[in-house]
This record gives sequence, C-alpha cells and structure tokens, in this order.
Amino acid sequence: MAATTPTSPGAPTYSHLSLWWDTLPEEMRKADRPPLTTDTDADVVIVGAGYTGLWTAYYLLQHAPDLRVRILEAEVAGFGASGRNGGWCSALFPASWAKVARTASPGSTASPDRAASPERAVELQRALFDCVDEVGRVLAREGIDAHFAKGGTIGLIRSGAQQQRADEEIAEARLFGFGDADYALWDADRTGEMVRATNVEGATFTPHCAAIHPARLVRGLANTVERMGAVIHEHSPVLAIEPGRAVVTAPDGRRVSVRAPHVIRATEGYTARLAGARRDLAPVYSLMLATEPLSSATWERIGLASRATFNDYRHLIIYGQRTADDRIAFGGRGAPYHFGSNISARFDRDPKVFDELQRVLVDLFPEVESAQITHRWGGPLGVPRDWFASVRLDPMTGIGTAGGYVGDGVGASNLGGRTLADLILGRDTERTQLPWVGHRSPRWEPEPLRWLGVNAGLAVMGSADPVEERTGRPARRASIFGRFTGH
Repeated sequence: MAATTPTSPGAPTYSHLSLWWDTLPEEMRKADRPPLTTDTDADVVIVGAGYTGLWTAYYLLQHAPDLRVRILEAEVAGFGASGRNGGWCSALFPASWAKVARTASPGSTASPDRAASPERAVELQRALFDCVDEVGRVLAREGIDAHFAKGGTIGLIRSGAQQQRADEEIAEARLFGFGDADYALWDADRTGEMVRATNVEGATFTPHCAAIHPARLVRGLANTVERMGAVIHEHSPVLAIEPGRAVVTAPDGRRVSVRAPHVIRATEGYTARLAGARRDLAPVYSLMLATEPLSSATWERIGLASRATFNDYRHLIIYGQRTADDRIAFGGRGAPYHFGSNISARFDRDPKVFDELQRVLVDLFPEVESAQITHRWGGPLGVPRDWFASVRLDPMTGIGTAGGYVGDGVGASNLGGRTLADLILGRDTERTQLPWVGHRSPRWEPEPLRWLGVNAGLAVMGSADPVEERTGRPARRASIFGRFTGH
C-alpha cells in the first residue's frame, strides 16, 4: 500500500489519508496555516474547514466581501471526509422523496402554503441537481482543477431482487414527475455500451453526478476563500460552540476563543467530539481502496469512457469511479460503528472490509484481479437519527449548522453552504424555503443502545445481500430495517 505514513516525522504531508491526498499537486499542499493563539473577533466564525464550512465562507464573501470570516479546523483543511470520499459530486439526498414530502419543516420564513408536500420534495431535488453544475461553474471560474467530469451515475442491476428495487426507484421517480432525462431504466445491451461488468441485467442512469478528485476540490476551495479574505486557522481544535463564540484549545493548552454574532458548525462526522454534541450525528465509517492505473486495453474491456460513477442495488452500499489517471477508486460500507461515537485514526483501516471490497470489485470487473491495490483508506461520515440532512440557523443564538449528509455531501454541501450564507445575511431566497431548512433530527439514543442499534442495522444490511444471492428474492429483513433509515 502506497503512502501510508508521513514522509518524515517533522513534516507531515497527510498523503497517508487517502489516494486523493497522495496525488495532490504541490501547489495544493500549502504549508500548514497557523493555529489560533489568542482571543479574537469576527463577523462569522465557522468550525470545520471541509466542504460545508468552505462553501459557506465562499458564498458569504461573494455577497459581502467585507465580512470578517474566520474558519477553525482541528487538523488541516480537507482532513476529514472532504479529502477522503468517493469523489461523487452527486444530487443525492439521504432521505427518500416520500419522506421529504411528508416531513413538515419550518424553513427560515416558510408560510403555511409551503408545508410538507410532494412539490417541496421536488424543489429540493431540483436544487440538488443544480448543485452539480454549480460546483462545475465555481471550479471553472476560480481555476480549480478538480478533475470534474459530469458523466452521470450508472446503477447496475445484477439480480432479480436488484431489478425489483430498481423498478421501484424508477416508479417513484415517475410519481414525482421525473422522466428519462433525469432517471432512466436501461436494458443489458444499453448498459453494456457504457460499462461491462459481470452478470448485468440492466441499469438505471442519472446524468446528475460528476466524478471529481475530492482533495483537489477542498484544497483549492480553501486557497480560494483565503484569497477572498477569509482567515483559516488549522490545528485549532474547537472544544465547544456557544452563543457568540467558539472555544479553541491553543497549542500551549490555553483556551482561547473567536467571538462572533454567528457561529457555524460544519463538522459532520467529527461532530461527536464537540461538547454536548455526542448524540447529534453518529460517526459511521466508510472505507475505500484504489487500483494502480489500468492499461488502455483494460479500460477498453471495462468501459466507463465518460467517467460515469457506478454502484449497484445491493443493500450494503458500494460506490466507484474511474479516476482521471485511470485507476478505479472503489468503496463501501461495512465497517462497524464504535462505542460512544468514538473516532480514531486506527478505525480508518479494517483488513476484513478491504478484503471484501477487493472481492466485490473483482467480482464486478474480473479484469482487475491482477491489478495492484495501491491505496487503502477510510474515515467517518455523519449520520443523523432520521437520515435527514438539514440546514439550520437559530436567530436567537446565532448558531447555525448544515450536514447529516450520510456520505452524500459533496454536492449537498454546496447547497448547504449557499443556504447558510443566505440565512446569515438575511436573504430570503428560494433556497431558504427548501424543506431541509430548519429541520431538526432527533438525537441518537444513549449508549449502549446506540451501539447496538447502528451495528445491528449494518449487520442486517450486510447479511441481506448473501440471502438474496442464494434465493434470488428480496430479503425481507432489509425492507423492515429500511423503515428506520431514509425511507
């Protein structure tokens, strides 16, 4: 495995975090930004220098260039999921359209005629469609080369049970007014024109996704917001978020703070480390691996010429992309949740999960069986109790947050950042009326119930796929558990 440790103890490169960090160009490996060492003031302080925090800063400074914006990061910009994910800039939302349609949400200034409805679910989805293109527009405007390729997503169908789930998904899309231009159902021949995996009976296709190099995006965005006037303090872990300030541990152990009328939490999978927030989001691990660059002859056999992202309809989520340098980056769930919402670097790697990911990848594409796996990595993502992402700003305390993306945050974080900027600046826009604005998820159960529940769910989904492989029929256990997630 390449680059699993920093090159020297005195000058960490963070290349061990992921394939994406290991392949960053030198100009994006800016020397560590200085930590916060003294009390200071700002107009807006943002906790977390990942996608959500950086997009919030970007749009704030677009609309109000004179704002004093400070961003506090416990490690370095892009250290978390923003620099380790699967590189899907998608229009995915963790809760289903049906759940969004029946979920009442106050929004920022929502009137009674904008109560929960199918139309509001469609509004949210179309805003997420636009996010994919908006990310591409910003990358072009700011000169950030994040290997953006809008090739869409192919959802492979490889069994009768998977066909049933795909048919149900397309039927729901039609019910909500989405046609073939947004969600199409393909037969095996049409699928084979795009990708040639084993045992494929067909696929679904949506054009609303781009493959990206996630670390190039987050590091480029960090450099951009600094040029716009934001100040980023790295190695500045926040202990607590309070009305009017964020409290930080300085390098010498003192407690210092940034005082600001608006304090924004953008910590996603690391939220449990904040005082009083351990039960807000469950940190669930997703792991990935990457092959060496594959030959052109191998890619001729596999396909994915447009760099469409891909998955299938198994219960335990998998996801992959063809990278700009012709690797396959492939990941999935299956790693356990750790008691007490514990987060540790040692959880980023699980040999059993990596072995299973490699087995599944070879099962999909036997051509890669002899390819070297050069990188293995992982990290936590944030899961709310109801699997419903949200954006909130409390006008009384000035505390805001966006997140709970359940791994689908590359695109959604752009909408979250734009919406937070609108709310902070008091802008009444279509975004501030969307049904995820003002939503508050219930807190997770205390331990040991949280540990038992999350890991039971992972076990159910993991066991459902082998049952379906043996029987060819949908596994009832998975549909029962689905009632407790985003459905």
